[in-house]
Amino acid sequence: MRLIQGPVWALCVLATLVTQPARAQQLGVPQTSVLTISSERLFAESAFGRRVFGEIEAESALLAQENERIVAALSQEEKELTEKRATLPAEEFRPLAEAFDKKVQSHRDSQRAKLDLLARQGEEARGQFFEMAQPILIELLREYGASIVIERATVVLSSDVSDITEAAIARIDAAIGDGTTLKDGRGE
Repeated sequence: MRLIQGPVWALCVLATLVTQPARAQQLGVPQTSVLTISSERLFAESAFGRRVFGEIEAESALLAQENERIVAALSQEEKELTEKRATLPAEEFRPLAEAFDKKVQSHRDSQRAKLDLLARQGEEARGQFFEMAQPILIELLREYGASIVIERATVVLSSDVSDITEAAIARIDAAIGDGTTLKDGRGE
């Protein structure tokens, strides 16, 4: 066996390096060991994320309607209480006003708790989604031969070729859909 030396060897190495990226590019594989992903888009544009956003939006609308009814009832009660103020002595009016204030605060606290619960449910669904998406993202990482996937929003400059968000959404949608067919949202 004869070893290639000198300028011929350098040309062979250079030719190999130049043709590898071209082959990878033809296959649609990024030419980098670093991939990027937009986790916001991944969740928001997935079938799972769209379902969760739709459910939260519907619950928020119901909560807003409920709040409007409560505010209308409290406004009417406040108007009646204001009218009584002119006719009642201060010692009789004060307990009525204090009871009304407590009622208003109770309704505020109740509505705030419902909003907090809705936000927690959204965060839990998001966490569940990324837990289910992780094996799919690992699979993509391996397929692309990359060593890391980083959040696209933290990257100052990159090629669109390194962004696997679209591919990840398609794979996740195929694997878990909107999540309604999964028992407890974690698979059967």
